[in-house]
Amino acid sequence: MSGSSNSFASRILNNVFPRVPDFYGMINDQCDICAQTMDALAEFMESGSTDKGLLVRELEKKGDEIKIRNMNVLNQAFATPMDREDIYRAITAIDQIINYAKTTIREMEGLGLQPDEHTREMVQMMREGVDALKRGFQKLGVTPALADQDADAVRKAERNTEKAYRRAISDLFMVDAQMRALDNDEPHAKSAALVHIMEIFKRRELYRHLSNTADKMAEAADVLHDIVVQIS
Repeated sequence: MSGSSNSFASRILNNVFPRVPDFYGMINDQCDICAQTMDALAEFMESGSTDKGLLVRELEKKGDEIKIRNMNVLNQAFATPMDREDIYRAITAIDQIINYAKTTIREMEGLGLQPDEHTREMVQMMREGVDALKRGFQKLGVTPALADQDADAVRKAERNTEKAYRRAISDLFMVDAQMRALDNDEPHAKSAALVHIMEIFKRRELYRHLSNTADKMAEAADVLHDIVVQIS
């Protein structure tokens, strides 16, 4: 009888005081996948490996599954350890970084582009930023006040990515060699210039996409900062 009484009492308590889901751990699960995705993207930029591109796609699918799980738990939760809207923003912001990593692979495949020194540099900057984001969200349930330092590190990584983007664009529009070839009426200069112009358009699209990915990373850092202010 005592076992039945305890079970009945537990059910009553759970109905009156429902358990608060571990949103800290659930968001950390997303951050883990996000960091793994950015690692795979960085490795793809180093090697151009088809396998690494496929890995980015697979990790995005896992990330989507975790996002859906987290959203379902949030929608059903009676109580949350932080503002419900901030949890929603964290879930969606982290997911957007993962999505942008996947669409980077898709754009490169669609445009027939291989990695270059600029894509490698930009993704490495973002890799550092995502690692800082992961560290920051891990601290929320333990030492939330310290997580703001990690949010600052993410923003710094975004600024460094933007600087790398501007360098990439500057190099991309250096067309002196093509102009000289046209001026000198060198053989095939016109066709070579046309090919170079197409390369400019395609790579500019890719570089801009990576810059936008860094913007999404900074948005996630802003969410982290807002949560720190709320719960510290």
